[in-house]
Amino acid sequence: MVRKRHEKKEIALAAACSLLAIAFLTFYIWHQAALISLGYQTSRLEEKIGQLEEEIKGLEIKKASLLSLEKVERIAREKLGLVEPRAEQIIYEDFRLINDDD
Repeated sequence: MVRKRHEKKEIALAAACSLLAIAFLTFYIWHQAALISLGYQTSRLEEKIGQLEEEIKGLEIKKASLLSLEKVERIAREKLGLVEPRAEQIIYEDFRLINDDD
């Protein structure tokens, strides 16, 4: 049986095709891995956004409760020792607009 010798061009062509196929498969696998990684990262960030939105809601509720007039007045009286002003402490100013016609 006689073996046929392959020419250098055929060997080079086969090697080039093999390298091209390997490069394509490597790129494809890398691309898929990158997409999966981005998917996980997106999921984690969306979860964090949800947690931060819940925290914002809680802080807004706390802000509303701290700014209620009853709470502010109670803190002013109990912690700061403030009292209602006496009648002689109140000064009324008359701020009327002055017109050129008067």
